[in-house]
This record gives sequence, structure tokens and C-alpha cells, in this order.
Amino acid sequence: MDEHGNDSDGTTVTFGFRTPRKRRFEQTGFLLYGKVVAAARRPWLFAACGVPDTLDGRFDAIALFAALLIRRLRHAPPPGPELAQALFDAMFSDMDLNLRELGVGDLSVGKKVRAMWEAFHGRALAYEAALDAGDEAALTAALCRNVWRGSPAPGAAALARLVQATDASLERQSLESF
Repeated sequence: MDEHGNDSDGTTVTFGFRTPRKRRFEQTGFLLYGKVVAAARRPWLFAACGVPDTLDGRFDAIALFAALLIRRLRHAPPPGPELAQALFDAMFSDMDLNLRELGVGDLSVGKKVRAMWEAFHGRALAYEAALDAGDEAALTAALCRNVWRGSPAPGAAALARLVQATDASLERQSLESF
């Protein structure tokens, strides 16, 4: 066991109880997810940028801000990658719960959550590629394709600039500030 209570078998020992390391950052993951949801629910995102105020639009807003924070955490030193995974886990735990609250049957919840995971993953990859390349046009196109399902979107360029600014801001922040 090391000085942090971590055992060599991938568990954390607290008060004599073993906890899987995966759950070590579970609470922090939910706190970070709460911040993502708060950012994604800002009214100006829907009013000024024109993000559709629908279930799909809200999912896209949450997915966008989660992708940005996960991107930042993944590239940070430890425990950044573990926090990124905890945020991801919290997000899809919440998606599962919300689907159930909306009345989706137990037998189809897993399939729907998987589809949401795949949609999130595709969006995150597209946004990250555009951000890595510094390509605002590619980012705007990815946002149009995902947030507005390919429809004309007058607010897409403004949203792309917001995404770039948010990404730059996150990059300047320390892990402790999250």
C-alpha cells in the first residue's frame, strides 16, 4: 500500500475498506458533470447562438461542453485522465437515469445509452480534430452537422468562436480550479 492508501491490486483502502480505484473520483466526476450541465443550460446559448431548445439540442449542448472538459482533463497530468473518465461515467449515468425518468423501458435503455455514447464519441472526435487543427471552418461545419443536423445555422460561427474560447480558457486553468 502506498502513502495515498492505494493498494497494488487497483483498490483504494479507506478506513480498512477496499474501494475500486475507478470509483475513487466518482463524486468529483458528478461535480464536474454538474458544472458542464450548468454551462450547457445557459439561456444565451439557446437565444444568441440558436442551439435548438429541444431534447436533442440540450444533449448536444451538454455533449459539447463535456467534450471540451474531457479533452482538457485527458491531456492533464494524473489524476486528469481519471477525472475525465469519472466525468464521462457521471454523464452517462445521468443519461441513463433521465431516459428512465422519461419513461423509456428498461429493456431499451441500454441500447439508447449506447447510441448516445456513440453520438457523443463521434462529436467529441470531430470537435477535437477541428480544435487541434485550429480550423474554425471545420469546427463550424461539425457544429452545423451535429447541433443543427445539417440545417442552416446562423449561430454556428458564433458557437464555434465560443467553443474555441472555452477550449483556450480550459487549457489555461489548473486542475485544482475545476
